[in-house]
Amino acid sequence: MDKYDQFKGQPRLPKSAVPRSYDLKLKPDLVACKFTGSVRISLDVVSPTRFIVLNAADLSVDRSSVGFCSGNTSKVLEPVEVQLFEADEIIVVEFAESLPVLAGVLSMDFEGTLKDNMKGFYRSTYEHNGEKKNMAVTQFEPADARRCFPCWDEPACKATFKITLEVPSELVALSNMPAFDVKVDGNLKTVQYMETPIMSTYLVAVVVGLFDYVEDLTPDGIRVQVYCQVGKADQGKFALDVAVKTLGLYKEYFAVPYSLPKLDMIAIPDFAAGAMENYGLVTYRETALLYDDKHSAAANKQRVSTVVAHELAHQWFGNLVTMEWWTHLWLNEGFATWVSYLATDSLFPEWQIWTQFLNESTEGLRLDGLAESHPIEVEVNHACEIDEIFDAISYRKGASVIRMLQSYLGPECFQRALASYIQRYACSNAKTEDLWAVLEEESGEPVTKLMNSWTKQKGYPVVTAKVKDQKLEFEQSQFLLSGSPGDGQWIVPITLCCGSYDARRNFLLQTKSEALDIMEASGCSDSQGSLMEAGKGKPNSWVKINVDQTGFYRVKYDEELSARLRYAIESKCLSATDRYGDFDFLLVLLLFILYSRVNLLITKFISSTGILDDSYALCMGCQQSLTSLLTLFSAYREEVDYTVLSNLISISYEVARIAADAAPELLDCIKLFFINL
Repeated sequence: MDKYDQFKGQPRLPKSAVPRSYDLKLKPDLVACKFTGSVRISLDVVSPTRFIVLNAADLSVDRSSVGFCSGNTSKVLEPVEVQLFEADEIIVVEFAESLPVLAGVLSMDFEGTLKDNMKGFYRSTYEHNGEKKNMAVTQFEPADARRCFPCWDEPACKATFKITLEVPSELVALSNMPAFDVKVDGNLKTVQYMETPIMSTYLVAVVVGLFDYVEDLTPDGIRVQVYCQVGKADQGKFALDVAVKTLGLYKEYFAVPYSLPKLDMIAIPDFAAGAMENYGLVTYRETALLYDDKHSAAANKQRVSTVVAHELAHQWFGNLVTMEWWTHLWLNEGFATWVSYLATDSLFPEWQIWTQFLNESTEGLRLDGLAESHPIEVEVNHACEIDEIFDAISYRKGASVIRMLQSYLGPECFQRALASYIQRYACSNAKTEDLWAVLEEESGEPVTKLMNSWTKQKGYPVVTAKVKDQKLEFEQSQFLLSGSPGDGQWIVPITLCCGSYDARRNFLLQTKSEALDIMEASGCSDSQGSLMEAGKGKPNSWVKINVDQTGFYRVKYDEELSARLRYAIESKCLSATDRYGDFDFLLVLLLFILYSRVNLLITKFISSTGILDDSYALCMGCQQSLTSLLTLFSAYREEVDYTVLSNLISISYEVARIAADAAPELLDCIKLFFINL
């Protein structure tokens, strides 16, 4: 057996040595597209070992430069062997004798290539005065810091970083912290940056190029700057304003101030993701940061706001408190997605952004309704698997179940628990279970048990509701797009209201089925009357389940309950988000007619917006008539909300497309119905 086999094919690095700080120097050559560097890593040897193993990939290490110096001596121990294993992306430094438990410094020089693959330390291009130029940019998440410098490239291996850059003197050089010393020597300058707080390697950032910027100060004196290509500075003003205000919002929400002295945000022409939350130096795709008030669409303005708010949320939830391992990625991304809408709604209430959050939910529902879906919390065994879980399950379902939990526990309780969580785990690492434990302490609810049913299994339920003998009966079953039965079961946070949003009730559906007394379940007063006795035309006799569509599940009503909702819609009793959700239910009825004609066409036309997900799922039941559908559609004749109308139009096109293939003799009638509507 080879002596190095013990390190090959392992999901994580050995625990025999732990990094404490990095002294990193980089010198990019933007003409030759190469870079050189050196790193001195202060570390603790925590158990005797002859081997120090760390990550490195796509680098050439000068073996003669590698050495280890213990903290209590100036003697440098030279290794007997330095081996790079590209397949495992590790470098093994072997010494003749076992290193005792001590503190020391591991040093080495290296070089690499500024590739154009948009990961690691790479090059991006831009034009200045008609000339094409290169800039140097980093993108390290999830596991590509190792392509820039040898390091312990795991989120739990937090350390501090002293970064020095040697760059052409005319260029802007940025890193996580402010520069404290700049020495110019002819055409080159050496820039030294303040030491960072403790953080993970994937958050280290460097950008070198020619940029314009706009800047402002927060009330706390934090300098915020937005960098972009020369000539585009005005397009950064909106993002700058959002960032300054959002830092204040998050300081109050998390009860912890922003932890760095500055925040830079920079637009990169060639960027793989929408944005990256590097600590103190957030990088963006240009369309996610720049906004031209003369030419950009309203949708662009909203995107800039939500993306900036998302990345700044990570400065607390991700950077200050970091996931222990990539298994908990969903919590990072799901939370930042959810809270970005919270911040945007606070800054721009006129946008009614929560109605548009439903696009996040429905995309999560679409993917999670597939038999090939995966749980939110996926066990990551190796770094090469990490990219596989950066999908709508991580971001959108994650955000949706967090919103569901916040709605069930209440916003005040949820905020207090989050602030406690941030304070408890600041400058450290945490797991999903740690957040649940804090929420459970604050609320007294069985949060861990509840949320495990949503994070550790794939899929979600459809909840069937019906009225029988003065009881409101609930039954859950797993939803699959294929129509096949599923065996999943969840603890479902049911929210419902009866006749008014003031008469609201929350409870947990913890079993397959449950029946509640109508008066108890809905919180209706005697003056409102029970559902069984109220006239069907009375607006106050309706029941809405999954209030404001905050739950990550679907609802199927019996004929009586659905008929009552029609009157609630007509009389404008329901919120836009609830009308949006109930409109999905309406489409089910029409699709029943078409589905019965051509079974296989149903799954062919799944809407890219995700709005039709509920409809296709409920259509599999084939229990509603076309007559009731057309009557219910008519309830939307006076609809004026943008989100509801937008989805109404999209669904109309989808139904017409299906009808053209499935029942062409009905197409003219269906089109006429939609035109009249």
